[in-house]
Amino acid sequence: MPLDITKEETVIDRITEISDFPKISLLSENKQFDVAIDLVKEEGAIYLFEFKINAAEATAPTKFTLKWKIPAINIKGTWTSASLHDKRLQYDWELDHLQSRVSVDAPVISVFGYDDENVITFACSEAINKMEMNALLREEDNQLYCHLSFFTERHSAITDYKAQIRVDLRPVSFSKALQDVSKWWATFPHLKPSPVPELARLPLYSTWYNFHQSLDTNILLEECQLAREIGYQLIILDDGWQTMDANRGYDYCGDWQPERIPDMHGFVEKLHQIDMKVGLWFSVPFCGVKSKAYQQFKGKFLTENHRWAPVFDPRYPEVREYLINIYKDALVKYNLDAFKLDFIDDFKAYPDTVLTKENGRDYANVNEGVDRLMTDVMKALQAIKKDIAIEFRQKYIGPTMRKFGNMFRAFDCPNDPVSNRIRITDVKLLCGETVVHSDMITWHADESVELAAFQVLNAFWGVPQMSILLKEAKAEHKAMLKFYTQYWTENAKVLLDGAFVPNNPLANYPILRSTLDNHEIIGVFDDVVVESSLQNRTDLLNVNPSNKIVIRNTGDAGNFELTIWDCKGNQSKKVVVDLPKGVVDITVPSAGMLKVIRQSKIT
Repeated sequence: MPLDITKEETVIDRITEISDFPKISLLSENKQFDVAIDLVKEEGAIYLFEFKINAAEATAPTKFTLKWKIPAINIKGTWTSASLHDKRLQYDWELDHLQSRVSVDAPVISVFGYDDENVITFACSEAINKMEMNALLREEDNQLYCHLSFFTERHSAITDYKAQIRVDLRPVSFSKALQDVSKWWATFPHLKPSPVPELARLPLYSTWYNFHQSLDTNILLEECQLAREIGYQLIILDDGWQTMDANRGYDYCGDWQPERIPDMHGFVEKLHQIDMKVGLWFSVPFCGVKSKAYQQFKGKFLTENHRWAPVFDPRYPEVREYLINIYKDALVKYNLDAFKLDFIDDFKAYPDTVLTKENGRDYANVNEGVDRLMTDVMKALQAIKKDIAIEFRQKYIGPTMRKFGNMFRAFDCPNDPVSNRIRITDVKLLCGETVVHSDMITWHADESVELAAFQVLNAFWGVPQMSILLKEAKAEHKAMLKFYTQYWTENAKVLLDGAFVPNNPLANYPILRSTLDNHEIIGVFDDVVVESSLQNRTDLLNVNPSNKIVIRNTGDAGNFELTIWDCKGNQSKKVVVDLPKGVVDITVPSAGMLKVIRQSKIT
């Protein structure tokens, strides 16, 4: 059994002297490599370092840790792409660090203060191989100890390696610091994001929560007619199209024949006739034991000891060729418009994975094999259809994945609007122009229309995905969906491309706002006071049980047109009023919307 060094040491070292930033300390027992850590650029309060190692002979590297400390002043919480609800400050006796690699999370941490201001944001250009990172408080001295650890999992032998580390100490919003990291990653040629087709920006109907694996083409055609009338323009046929097995397992993954929908081409054509674009779901790494592919690729798996199915080894050229041809053939044969490529994060080095370049493998490193597979998949599909849409799901949302996909969906959180909002926001802060999608919107059939609207409105800062059975939905639910889908579509450019500022990450972002061309859209998700200068046009969404919105007008007093709707699109008020500078309380129905248009200043 190969040595497993993936576990963090349980002994906490409080003896080793750690440098104050901008000096960086090196912690390693690896003597085979020469090591250098150089400050290569300093611009204002942004520091760029280069970490390099070299060895005379190819050697398997063990862990290198770069560590520094800063005073723990004005520190409220810590943001990572994996933190979700838990963005609190962590302590040096906690050993659960952020782990990132090609298909899991992103190598960046942002520590923020009580005013949402950046305290320190640090990121690494290593977006393929596994890294560990953290920023931890030490109670003995109230210093924040930051670290990045390289080679924390078994790695193939190398002679040299280098990576850049970016440290941002600017007094800007944590959200800007993170968005600037995303722009920095995109400057590396090997991390250049894929273009985003218009299709990736359209509301999407998913079959997963409302059908799971029990797909019926007649019902689906009826559903798509209804969805198209509401404003949804793309359907993803999720798990189930490839098998008659409905046990929610993956034993039959790998062959990818449309067993449940034999005339897939004809079915796609019918969907196209009602002006609905079509995508198919594929579980990329799994090769089920009941598939023909399992026998064909026996011995070419990263592991067979996975709880769901054996995992293809992408380091074999024939494995990559097989998977690429599966997707190419489906694209051409069925005339698809999109793919949902799932479970990419299950490509990794398992305890029984051999990390050598031999026996037909042209890569030793699993992460590099994944990068090669997904690079070749995207090239092959774009060569056939340039504007192909590719969906990935959180956690595989890091900078490398932006090369291969153009739709990043929030991780599964059915009937959980708060988690959906948090996940969308976290992904959006790092995805740049790559489009973030909500998890599929769903609710109980007897839910009140206002609380059903909460599901929709919490997903507004991503492209909405929906998965309810429309033909059985209440009329008021469909009216609400149509009203807010139409509003979202008309204002998608503001919501997706506008300057995005989330508020208070430790409180689960109670206010979200986007602004473009003097049009501001604000989501109010708690009973809080909303600050706005009320310039030109401000739309406020009351995603809160309270029937009011409290605004602190930080702009000039003036003459304003107020229009108020309930969540079903019924206009309850339209009036022109004088609003003062300062606090004003306006009645807005729960799950309703207020539009404020400035008419003139009051002198």
